[in-house]
Amino acid sequence: MYLLKAKKRIQGFNEITREGESEKDTMMDFGLLLLKGQQTYKSQPGKERAFLLMKGEISFEWNGRVELVKRDSLLENEPVCLHVPMSTEVKIEAKTNVEIAIFATTNDAVFECRLYQGNDTRSEHRGEGTMRETSTRIVRTIFDVTNAPDAKLVLGEVVNYPGKWSSYPPHHHPQPEIYHYRFFPEQGFGFGMLGEDVYKIRHGDTLKILDDLSHPQVSAPGYAMYYIWAIRHLDGNPYTVPTFELEHLWVTEKDASIWPFGGE
Repeated sequence: MYLLKAKKRIQGFNEITREGESEKDTMMDFGLLLLKGQQTYKSQPGKERAFLLMKGEISFEWNGRVELVKRDSLLENEPVCLHVPMSTEVKIEAKTNVEIAIFATTNDAVFECRLYQGNDTRSEHRGEGTMRETSTRIVRTIFDVTNAPDAKLVLGEVVNYPGKWSSYPPHHHPQPEIYHYRFFPEQGFGFGMLGEDVYKIRHGDTLKILDDLSHPQVSAPGYAMYYIWAIRHLDGNPYTVPTFELEHLWVTEKDASIWPFGGE
């Protein structure tokens, strides 16, 4: 299945998908860690890992360094993410009730651990000034080949405004990707396309993007849609830029004639 529906989550680590699965393998481990205040969690060495704080206050401890970090809002706050290579143990201590998205993949490369927060994230208002603002959204790139060249993961977030599109114009890439969604308010919904198939997306769902399929997204009016996007580089073919469907690229032109304000 490409679409993994949200399930009731419990305290501790909740696995959603796993590297090496027999069906629709994204080449990534992904799950959600839920902790109550004062609980701790240790992530053992073995894979490249990224720990994306979604809510709450925690301390990260790695290689003798301790950092206290906090995040109150997925929509309003920039990401907080610790990215480490396979050799590093990470200890997390919750100061409040917290939720953390954890991604991992096989990667033998040695690189420097890095805690991304605040201005470390490249945040863009994509689609602004085009398409009558019907595709304006916030795209946050935490790390990619430009600032983590030895990583096998790429990680970021999208804040999709109510009733608008993202991952648009439709584009595709051979590298596998994961989208994990949240809606505000939580009863909201949207639609995710994979090629010619359309999936209804709800709060907590996860979409596997595979097989080089185009994957535009849209949120229902009234509901902000947030999603994490994680891409796994292919050996010898890292993700850099997607391939856009040529027949739809015209909509990005600032003077595009779009009905009812122009064109037929």
